[in-house]
Amino acid sequence: MALVQHELSEPYVIYTYRYFLQQWPHLAFLAYPSQSSEPVGVVVCKQSMHRERTKRGYIAMLSVHKNWRKRGIASTLVRQTIEVMKKHGVEEVVLETEYDNSAALSLYESLGFMREKRLYRFYLNGKDAFRLVLVVPPPDLDEDERDSRKALPIRYLAPPRMMISIPPLPYDSDDDVSSR
Repeated sequence: MALVQHELSEPYVIYTYRYFLQQWPHLAFLAYPSQSSEPVGVVVCKQSMHRERTKRGYIAMLSVHKNWRKRGIASTLVRQTIEVMKKHGVEEVVLETEYDNSAALSLYESLGFMREKRLYRFYLNGKDAFRLVLVVPPPDLDEDERDSRKALPIRYLAPPRMMISIPPLPYDSDDDVSSR
């Protein structure tokens, strides 16, 4: 919670976290650097039916501590959740991000997300947002599999490991600059 509250502009109450984590624990990941007990990145997602037609994944929160950015942590977290969502049959993944957050827009667009629409005054601070969508192509199936796909039993997929280890990299913290 502290990482999300420190790095994102929207405030979330404990019940928001409980909503996501109790229903979709397999779609929440924390990134820890080696030899540390404090997470440096987090992604929290959900998956549900949209308009009773489309299996949709939703990235609700993605945050990486400012001292750990530009190391591929955010893209690793997003890729991990998309892979798990694919295993659970999503057809699309959506999210919102502030219209002027160029770093987030670049990240998501590099992963294949496209801007669907601009949402005016979407956030509590009055800022606009873009809704981004990633269309997930169906898995390649041969004709026999395609014909029998509806007859397949639903199988439980074990949740993935919830931690992603980040190797240590040399880095000068902004805090060190101020003490010189």
